[in-house]
Amino acid sequence: MILKAVIRRIHLWAGVLLGIQMILWMLSGVVMTWYHIGDVRGSQNAPTVALPELEATAYASPGGVIAQMDGVYSVELRYFLGRPVYEVSSAEGVALFRAEDGALISPISEDDVRKVANAGFVGDGAIASLDLLTVDPGIEYRGAGVLPVWRAQFNDRLNTRLYISPNTGAILRRRNDIWRFYDFFWMLHIMDYGERSDFNNPLVKVASAGGLMFALSGFIMLFFRHSWSTLKNDLSALTGQRKENAREI
Repeated sequence: MILKAVIRRIHLWAGVLLGIQMILWMLSGVVMTWYHIGDVRGSQNAPTVALPELEATAYASPGGVIAQMDGVYSVELRYFLGRPVYEVSSAEGVALFRAEDGALISPISEDDVRKVANAGFVGDGAIASLDLLTVDPGIEYRGAGVLPVWRAQFNDRLNTRLYISPNTGAILRRRNDIWRFYDFFWMLHIMDYGERSDFNNPLVKVASAGGLMFALSGFIMLFFRHSWSTLKNDLSALTGQRKENAREI
């Protein structure tokens, strides 16, 4: 029967092509469920200190800081290292100004970057290196797209790395060795071997469709091998055996 031969061949080749990927899916699934997402994101070393409320006092006029940048679309009053600042977002980028006198403080100094890194890390370890990167540092900084960026490398057991904006002092990325390990298996799972972020890429679509084809062809082959009447008799026998076992109990 031609249809039967075609389905058998589809099932065979789908199994050969998908076998390795199915093992990788299961292996990566185990790894991703093994680690708590907070450990992957470095939350265990992130501080949970609540920021104090801003005092009702006289600050420099927001108009004065707005006039220093072109295309301003937002101004936020907040704390930075314990002192009030204006964070101004504009077409030129984001910058910090001292709230007391409206003076520009971006880019922040290396000393302030070090303070931000120490304030953003809780745990056993200290800063081993602090570098201003002008070239994209790679996969663990993906999606941020802001350069230059400071990288603070800690010497804790997880080799925690903080990526800090030189303009705002914000921690843009928090990475560690668990994240690197996890990210590798995330790449295998979603089959995005470049950016590791697109789980709708063509490879995973083809593989998932192939997996469905493999499963459906297997069910069809089952019906080819056993007639419906045979399957029905097998199910009836199994049901009858269960009822007999229940009566004996």
